Parts: sequence; structure tokens; C-alpha cells
Amino acid sequence: MNNFNFYSPTYFAFGKGREADAGKYVKRFGGSRVLIHYGSGSVVKSGLLERIKASLLKENIHYVELGGVLPNPRSGLVYQGIEICKREKLDFVLAVGGGSAIDSAKAIALGAVYEGDYWDFYQGKRVENALKVGTILTLSAAGSEGSNSSVITLEEGMLKRACGGDVMRPVFSILNPELTCTLPAYQTACGATDMMAHVMERYFTNTQNVEITDRLCEGILLSIIKEVPKALANPNDYEARANIMWAGMVAHNDICGVGRDSDWSTHQMEHELSGLYDVAHGAGLAVMFPAWMKYVMHHDVQRFAQFAVRVWGCEMDFQCPENTAKQGILKYEQFLSSIGMPIRFDELGAKEEDIELLVKTLGLGNRTLGSFVKLTEGDVRKIYELAVY
Repeated sequence: MNNFNFYSPTYFAFGKGREADAGKYVKRFGGSRVLIHYGSGSVVKSGLLERIKASLLKENIHYVELGGVLPNPRSGLVYQGIEICKREKLDFVLAVGGGSAIDSAKAIALGAVYEGDYWDFYQGKRVENALKVGTILTLSAAGSEGSNSSVITLEEGMLKRACGGDVMRPVFSILNPELTCTLPAYQTACGATDMMAHVMERYFTNTQNVEITDRLCEGILLSIIKEVPKALANPNDYEARANIMWAGMVAHNDICGVGRDSDWSTHQMEHELSGLYDVAHGAGLAVMFPAWMKYVMHHDVQRFAQFAVRVWGCEMDFQCPENTAKQGILKYEQFLSSIGMPIRFDELGAKEEDIELLVKTLGLGNRTLGSFVKLTEGDVRKIYELAVY
């Protein structure tokens, strides 16, 4: 196990009706002038936005609204939010929605205290300061409610890029599983796929003797595999929704990634897909992760065999562990298909003829991608090709 630092200061308020206390939490964590940042009409139509505003008014907290966040959140709306925060002298950003709204809120929080272009942070500039961010989660998926990272799409060229830093962790997150019960089945499944990918980016590692985090990863995956079909069969199954919501958070606040190297090459390859085609991030991961697995499996067949046995219940073939490893990847693909996810380019709406463009916009050049296997530009091209068939 590697040396590590783990810092996860977010205060979580979990359970039914907890959004009614949003104003109390904003005040508790120092907010007095708030940007409420959210996505589309569902937050409005459900009455959630009005409940949140009433909670803020009860605490005499001034607020300004900025809706319109899209999936794969766009740079343009972030610039609008930054301008509002600076003009109105706001000191807190409250994100209401899923990972897109939260990621956009984090970007606004960065830019609101920065004199330059906030996109500098998404091109590698060190993150050092930001307004405080709180979240009210309505979609279990990205884990941004507990993470220190954000992903934004630059509209010029549709480049999807990430940045991270501990000041970007929300100071509080309100998690009411009831708020996810009206989600379409496809969004629920995309969210679950994203969670699984967050775990697997950490699980497939070259770090040895990490049994505790291996078991944490496996437990999260097993819980998702069990609970998601229940939520799809009965969208109002509160207990299934609750387990899924908490799984999404622990999948990405790095509790299962401490002391070990993680990879993230699949996420970066997927960012090019969702940047180009504007597809759901989880759906893109469903296509890319099996392809990556097939390409890198021989680097550590035993780890893939362990994944197959412990997560998917496969029988271990001691004479040929490769057979077990392949069976685990197949079981993973079958699960994705069973919950309505695409697993090939054509199912996603991606085109084989765009592979060269995807490789180009990834911009590797002479650099490599990932850590489990360091992928060259040629390797990336082959993984995209594996995702076609």
C-alpha cells in the first residue's frame, strides 16, 4: 500500500425531506448571498426549487438564480455564473441537480474569486481558492457531491476537460433519495454505470497488498449490481434508491482509492465521445470500459480473474485464469445490456470513421494515458476500434 493523505470534509445530510434545511446549512457554513444553480425544468416542476428558496428566505439569505445547466455542462453558462457572482457580490454557490449542475457550480466558484479565465484551471493551473459550494443531489451518478473534481465542456471545439483540488469539495451535501424516484430508467442506469466506472478506475491498479480497498471496491460494485435492477423495476423503491445514492458518493470521494494508484484512462477516452456526440457520460463509459478491459487484461490476468470471481461470481479456472478473466468481462457487458446500456459504438450513436478525430482531440502526442497500462496514441486508437465490434 502506498503512502496517502485523505481529506474529505463534506457534511452529509442524508434522508427524507432534508432539503427543507438547505438554508440552515448555507448559514452554518458561512453563506449569506447565494447563487442557486440548477439544470432543467424538473427542479422547477417538482416544486423543489420553491422549497429551497423558502428555506433560504426563512434564514434571511439573499439569493440569485441561474438555471439552464445541460448534461456535459458547458463553459458559456459558467462564464455567466461567474459574472453574476462578481456583480452581485455572492459568497456561496448552491447546486441543485446531478453531477452536471454540481460540476458547473464548482467551476463558477473557482472563477468567481479569480481574475483570469477560469478555463486556466481546466488546462492544468493549480486550484487554490474558490467560493464555498453546497449541493442538493437529484441524480445519483457522478459523485461530485463528495468529490474534489469537476468536468466542463468548452463550447469552442467541444473539448471536455477536468480539474480538481480540495477547495472544490462541497462544504455540505443534502442527499434525499426521494428526489431520484422520478428519474427516467435510462438516467438511473447511466448513473449506476458511471458509479461502477469510478470504482473500477481505482480497482484496476498495479499497487500490491491493497486488500482493504479491494474489498471496499468489490462491496460497492456488488451493492450497485444488486440494487439497480430493483430501482429500475420499482422506481419508488426508497431503500434501493438510498443504497444507490450513497454508493455514488463513496464511489468517488476516494475512500476506495487511497493507498493505491488509479487509472482514469477510460474516463478520458470517454470524455472525447461525450464531447463529440453529446451523449450521456455513463452511456459512453458502458461502451469504453469493456473495450479497455479487453485490451489491457493480459497486463494482470490475475486481477481480472479476481474481479470475475469476487464481483461476478465466476468459477476460478486455475489451469487458465485468462478464461475466468474473460468471463468476468462478459458478465459485466451482460449486466450493462440488462439495464439498458449500450456496449458498442453503433448502439451509442458513435461512428467508426470518427476514431481518428477522437484520438486527435484527446491530444496525447508523445505522452501516455493512464497508469495501469500506459497507453500510447496507437493503443487508444485500438481501444476505440475494440468498442466498435
